[in-house]
Amino acid sequence: MPEAGSDSVRQEDAKQGDTRPRGIKSYVLRAGRMTAAQTRGLKEVWPRLGLTLEEGRQDPEALFGRRAPLVVEIGFGMGASLIEQARTHPETDFIGIEVHPPGVGKLLDEADKQGLTNLRVYREDALKVLAECLPESSIDTLQLFFPDPWPKKKHHKRRILQPAFVELVRTRLKLGGTLHMATDWQAYAEHMAEIMSAAPGYRNVAPAKTAPYVSRPDFRPLTKFELRGERLGHGVWDLIFAREA
Repeated sequence: MPEAGSDSVRQEDAKQGDTRPRGIKSYVLRAGRMTAAQTRGLKEVWPRLGLTLEEGRQDPEALFGRRAPLVVEIGFGMGASLIEQARTHPETDFIGIEVHPPGVGKLLDEADKQGLTNLRVYREDALKVLAECLPESSIDTLQLFFPDPWPKKKHHKRRILQPAFVELVRTRLKLGGTLHMATDWQAYAEHMAEIMSAAPGYRNVAPAKTAPYVSRPDFRPLTKFELRGERLGHGVWDLIFAREA
């Protein structure tokens, strides 16, 4: 894996159209204690359900042993929502991407306990996974739920939702595939709407009455975080854009 600022990184960025300054990440790695279940997930379940950048480009059909819709979720946190989706939609395959070990370990442990076979996990930078591991026109839905809003203006450059990211996602979506975002920060929702409305090759699926936002679809499970926010009167904004070119 090349280091930030290296010539190889700059060359790859030029290929992918990434104009963001190198060294800027949309996440901060946090240290935290691992529970026994999380440690078990990383040690015992990872060899079966874990994926790495070193494995290179994946073939989803070969990976899951079937042809099925593919959903990719970036930043699944502790994984409860992704586990629920995989459990209730066995006809769909899921790939989760998360950098924090406790969340990855928790999800793996739970996936194993529930006997889920339609779920795989990356513990990697999502931009690298999209660019290096997931084929073009392979994803039916990419989910970006409650990413870090980086609310301070000086940190807005750290937000993952940027033009270069949106274009990279577009190339990985199938025609008609969707980028589904959700946030509980209104300012970030407005930022998302602005970026997506200017992005070529996308169509907002929101009805005129609620555009640019959509009501929360039934297939997006409510998280404990979201339920707590609702009790406190916090809003949540969903946006869904489909690839049309």
